[in-house]
Amino acid sequence: MATVSVRYIVNDVDEAISFYCRQLGFSEVMHPAPTFSMLSLGDLRLVLSAAGDGPGGGQAMPDGTLPHPGGWNRFTIEVSDLTATVETLPASGAHFRNNIVTGVGGRQTLLEDPSGNPIELFEPILPEAGLSSQD
Repeated sequence: MATVSVRYIVNDVDEAISFYCRQLGFSEVMHPAPTFSMLSLGDLRLVLSAAGDGPGGGQAMPDGTLPHPGGWNRFTIEVSDLTATVETLPASGAHFRNNIVTGVGGRQTLLEDPSGNPIELFEPILPEAGLSSQD
């Protein structure tokens, strides 16, 4: 069962489903409407809503402001070999915002989904920075 849920606003729900399931190993939980889907990966549930469509998370705010994809907030997927992962994704059209950088706890890069939402790919270099250290 998922323990964390993140909603991303996307331009095209079907395109996002394909990207997350085929490129990053997510599973489709439900897709009851063209403008909405839920995916899962381990303890993460990713909720996808089409921008500007409602009712739901993609609908306009009371002042008329429409949600849109992009920004800098993101979720992180831990990988065991960041270099190998980064080398395989461009062949499928994936776009990265930056090159691999090394921080205090690990190496990371920002991958974009087809709507421009960031996903951080992270390879821990300190054992306590890895997800397995949380068990």
